[in-house]
Amino acid sequence: MRCPYCGGLDTQVRDSRPTEDNTAIRRRRICPDCGGRFTTFERVQLRELMVLKRSGRRVPFDRDKLARSVDVALRKRPVDGERVERMLSGIVRQLESMGDSDITSETIGEMVMEGLKQLDDVAYVRFASVYRNFREAKDFENALAELSQDGEVKAEPEGPKDKPKAAKTPPRSAE
Repeated sequence: MRCPYCGGLDTQVRDSRPTEDNTAIRRRRICPDCGGRFTTFERVQLRELMVLKRSGRRVPFDRDKLARSVDVALRKRPVDGERVERMLSGIVRQLESMGDSDITSETIGEMVMEGLKQLDDVAYVRFASVYRNFREAKDFENALAELSQDGEVKAEPEGPKDKPKAAKTPPRSAE
């Protein structure tokens, strides 16, 4: 592994351990040339995936790029990082198990939207606004209408969180 600081080729592994979801190995490395320390992650790759862009270009699939776009959608949202990592690993496993090494960017986008819909409604709308290229308020209204159609069951868990608070308030004022 090449040192990111000095470019040295002889880095040494100091510590290895599995990630929280056991889908990768986290390795702490040190460069004997410059003393730089850094972390690498090793993941299983079943096949080399290529992404077919809307422009017709073919580019190698980049899990880190996928993770960055999901992180942007989830910025300042209260979603556990472990749940995000599980979602990303699930998407990658689905892509690898599709049988074809050429995957369209639309397929990936739809999978991410489905995953975000399960994690966080706001992140879903954020991602959809970029992915579907929203241009006016009506586009947001349509996405929210889609969420309310699909998410009636999902909306209920949020309601009880608010209801106990409301239920606690009357007994306090009654006392």
